[in-house]
Amino acid sequence: MSDAWFETVAEAQRRAKKRLPRSVYSALLAGSEQGVSYRGNTEAFGELGFAPHVAGASAKRELDTTVMGEPIALPVVISPTGVQAVHPEGEVAVARAAAARGTAIGLSSFASKPIEEVVAANPRTFFQMYWMGDRDFMVRQMDRARAAGARGLIVTLDWSFSHSRDRGSPWIPDRLDLKALVRLAPQGLARPRWTLAWARTRRLPDLTTPNLAEPGGGDPPTFFGAYGQWMQTPPPSWEDVAWMREQWGGPFLLKGVTRVDDARRAVDAGVTAISVSNHGGNNLDGTPAPIRALPAVAGAVGDQVEVLLDGGVRRGGDVVKALALGARAVLIGRAYLWGLAANGQAGVENVLDVLRNGIDSTLLALARSSIHELTPEDVLVPTGFARDLGTGGRE
Repeated sequence: MSDAWFETVAEAQRRAKKRLPRSVYSALLAGSEQGVSYRGNTEAFGELGFAPHVAGASAKRELDTTVMGEPIALPVVISPTGVQAVHPEGEVAVARAAAARGTAIGLSSFASKPIEEVVAANPRTFFQMYWMGDRDFMVRQMDRARAAGARGLIVTLDWSFSHSRDRGSPWIPDRLDLKALVRLAPQGLARPRWTLAWARTRRLPDLTTPNLAEPGGGDPPTFFGAYGQWMQTPPPSWEDVAWMREQWGGPFLLKGVTRVDDARRAVDAGVTAISVSNHGGNNLDGTPAPIRALPAVAGAVGDQVEVLLDGGVRRGGDVVKALALGARAVLIGRAYLWGLAANGQAGVENVLDVLRNGIDSTLLALARSSIHELTPEDVLVPTGFARDLGTGGRE
């Protein structure tokens, strides 16, 4: 096996930290405020146990499923994340890796690569949008995504902070002008392999958002320019969510649900799927880990819409815990970004293989022949673990 191969997501993170300039790595790691939700997302999985068997296991396990009508080879989907300057190929490398492992990718509207290139690399692409700009602007975004071949729309509403700095977040320039390059030069020199990889492309890390460019030309906004546009847009209502779903007219996932009452409103708005998520702990600090909120949400609406989970997944066993408690699949974010930083496309494939192998091993121990056989009885849930938000403390 190649020395570039790693056995765990934790090792991918270690290699990413070793390879990336300090500010780039910190931008991936940061949570908001005190980092309570960021830490809680991963720690909550550790509170759950398994109830394994010792005989009667199946010789073969099935891991395939569908998400919003798209068949995928394992219940793990790439979550949309913003500008991926951790590697020159960014989202295109991630898309190729996901395609190679038979799964789908969510592409952020704040991505560094245009949707046309990403769909070409992986036809199973879901385009992600925020509620930002006026309705005409949002319709133009949808039209472009539809024309490019996006298979579904992800609308992210679990991002609400606008002024607080992320916990541990570094200084990030609006543009990489001469002043910014001088300031960041020591970090680049301290990570020569990363710097050389970018030097070979003869271009600088791109901090613009090409998927937010207006049709017909013009420079795309920078990340912070787009962020400013989002800040100036009044927050959406449930009627606005229903309007977006109607305008898109196809598979539609609402990301950021943690409350049962919100999940029910999402069903009323006509969504195809919801993701139980707290934006990776990078939003309102103190929001419970998604895995704690999942059982109540899945129990309330899981027979009406597809329920996914996003946040804290680091092992195949984490995926199995989420599926046993009601998720159809999980979305991963930091895990694949660490793989991308560690070894490009191959590193993302490596992360997906680590998760696949972990899912398979866990199914073997639980004597399950398919992920679709998993039930809550496969997981040991301690008293007081779940958080029934929006139910008045009861189902």
